[in-house]
Amino acid sequence: MGSLRNHWNALSEKHAEVCDRSLLSLFDDPDRAATFTAQTGDMLFDYSKTNIDQDTLTALTALLDAAGVAQKRDAMFAGQAINDTEGRAVLHTALRNLDGGPVIVDGQDVIPGVRATLQRMRDYANVVRNSAITDVVNIGIGGSDLGPAMAVAALAPYHDGPRCHFVSNVDGAHVADTLRNLDAKTTLVIVASKTFTTIETMTNARTARAWMMDHGGDPSAQFAALSTADDLTADFGIPAERVFGFEDWVGGRYSMWGPIGLSLMIAIGPKAFDAFLRGGQAMDQHFQAAEWHENLPALLALVGIWHAQVCGYSSRAVLPYDQRLARLPDYFQQLEMESNGKSVQMGGASVEVDSGPIVWGAAGTNGQHAFYQLLHQGTRVVLCEFMVAAEGHEPELEHHHKLLIANCLAQSEALMRGRSLDEARARMEKAGFEGNELDRQARHRVFAGNRPSTTLIYPKLDPFTLGQIVALYEHRVFVEGVVLGINSFDQWGVELGKELATSLQPVIDGTASADGKDGSTAQLVEFVLRHRG
Repeated sequence: MGSLRNHWNALSEKHAEVCDRSLLSLFDDPDRAATFTAQTGDMLFDYSKTNIDQDTLTALTALLDAAGVAQKRDAMFAGQAINDTEGRAVLHTALRNLDGGPVIVDGQDVIPGVRATLQRMRDYANVVRNSAITDVVNIGIGGSDLGPAMAVAALAPYHDGPRCHFVSNVDGAHVADTLRNLDAKTTLVIVASKTFTTIETMTNARTARAWMMDHGGDPSAQFAALSTADDLTADFGIPAERVFGFEDWVGGRYSMWGPIGLSLMIAIGPKAFDAFLRGGQAMDQHFQAAEWHENLPALLALVGIWHAQVCGYSSRAVLPYDQRLARLPDYFQQLEMESNGKSVQMGGASVEVDSGPIVWGAAGTNGQHAFYQLLHQGTRVVLCEFMVAAEGHEPELEHHHKLLIANCLAQSEALMRGRSLDEARARMEKAGFEGNELDRQARHRVFAGNRPSTTLIYPKLDPFTLGQIVALYEHRVFVEGVVLGINSFDQWGVELGKELATSLQPVIDGTASADGKDGSTAQLVEFVLRHRG
């Protein structure tokens, strides 16, 4: 870690040198935009509206080399057990390896099994798409919900199969509202839980099964499972031919490329799903082959590291200017914060710098009327990550898309450019203000500017492009995790709350005492029991 500490110190010194520099002044260099842009295929990543200069980029890429990112990347793709707290390989990339060679795990090539499962999924999806099924309900939570729910919404123009719905929250309102207007006789329910024991998922699955039986459906024919627990799925009444398993080297938040993506495949068809996989595969190949200064996942990670760990900006906003990507910030929130929200390094030592940032966001232009006030004039600096397609899917509404793009580009320019007090004063003078009121009104209209942003732009949001985007951010998280020295592929932080919830359930049921609980928890339990009678 000593060598890495030297690199962190050098970056901190660099930040101290440039932190007050005007971003706009960097564009005095006519080559600035082209130099700080990278491209793979038709996807372009522009990070020129940040305070990263050539010296900073050199120092950042040196950090990648000191952390051994290339070696760890190669080990991941080769099937080595880089998830060392659980002793597992990390091979979601194998799920989209449509053309590559063998990947050996524990002496066996896993690719034939991956492709056999994918073909089973294609066959089953075609059966469903050609049947009387009108609606599909995917019941899962976390990685078994966020990915496919996001992707189904994102690829709505490609839907030519049954309608897809998603239930995740154990709150009964979610499953009740979803099932209320569906026909139990023409609904397929997919239960997505690797262990088939996830309490929220199984509670909702049992409720859906009872609803189907009560309304004339046939659970024995209208349920499928995405799970490795063959005994439990059989006990639930789901035959083996409708159970699609995946290995323990596929983490939940990285699992959309395989059976967890079955609902997406049913919605858009196997051919379009294959295009989605090929987009992810293309980003894998780019990540493995491109030099750091041209490597989109590495550059996205370095921009994140510069702002979160070096500049100290603890928040990152994901801002897709595409209504169909409205769930993307939620998906990336889990991807980043469950992966890199850690305080312990691989070897057990404490992380020496801040770990993963707070990730949030919303689709533009809605966010402009919600939280952009804070982005422009708040006291905290937030790294903003814009993304937009050059072309929409509604040619008859092309003027909408042109306005959308104009807003996206204008926001990144405004964050960088800002508005000085003199400029604001001139505006207020024109409006007729003078004296102290002129000064007061002008100050309210000052924009500090100098706020960093990146823009990811691509021709059109199609299945291939969505695959590229998701894989890009997956690899970004991986690179950041390696640099921080943490394991991005476990999630022990979710366990304690689950354990305590299990112990509290009988207390809430009134069948056990709250003795031993802290005063606050006991008081809240007492309130619940009193108001439930």
